[in-house]
Amino acid sequence: MTQGISRRGWSELPDLFKRMTGDEKHEWAATSTLPTLWTLYDRVLDVSPERVDDPDRDRFLLSKGHGPMAYYAVLAAKGFLDPSTLDNWTDFGSPLGQHPDRVLVPGVEISAGSLGHGLALGVGQVLGLRAQGRTKPRVFVLVGDGEFDEGSNHEAIALAGRLGLDRLTVVAIDNGSASHGWPGGMASRFAVEGWDTVTVDGRDQEALYHAFTEEHPGRPRAVVAMIREEGAE
Repeated sequence: MTQGISRRGWSELPDLFKRMTGDEKHEWAATSTLPTLWTLYDRVLDVSPERVDDPDRDRFLLSKGHGPMAYYAVLAAKGFLDPSTLDNWTDFGSPLGQHPDRVLVPGVEISAGSLGHGLALGVGQVLGLRAQGRTKPRVFVLVGDGEFDEGSNHEAIALAGRLGLDRLTVVAIDNGSASHGWPGGMASRFAVEGWDTVTVDGRDQEALYHAFTEEHPGRPRAVVAMIREEGAE
């Protein structure tokens, strides 16, 4: 399906994003994830359109599935989707809905949108790969600070920390939208359960890259990507 689709660079990503027009209520939720998604797909994830079924591929799970515009744009830039597919997103018959569907969209690992499930699914995937004796694949899960209020996330954090799932990395986009906030910062919730944690500027692609690639043996890693309005203190 993706044969012959050319790869595109970061400078072309905004134009791909702009091709998705219409009554979209989660544009800010999407734009806050663009640097993270690009860094992962451009420099970190061991996956490609030709290897979407390779059992030793890295997995990326978009738990924050209610803002998929950036995800679709990155998938199109990297050759998973024909860019023309973006032009009629959410239209009747389009594979690109306001929540990504793993059956319809090449490269999508989970159907998302019901908030709070992605991290638990990521823990399950790491355990499944471990049971198969596959030690190469890594699992990355992107969560939003708003969905982080869901209790299922905290159960998954506790279990992953206890089991030392070092093939698991969570990137938490913190744009200040959580209802209650997190005393000591969002990373503290992971650290108390034994995770390796780091907090970075969510627009700094070099900082994101290093956070995603640093070793964390015997511990899962949480990368908190701070996003604030441009020009905000």
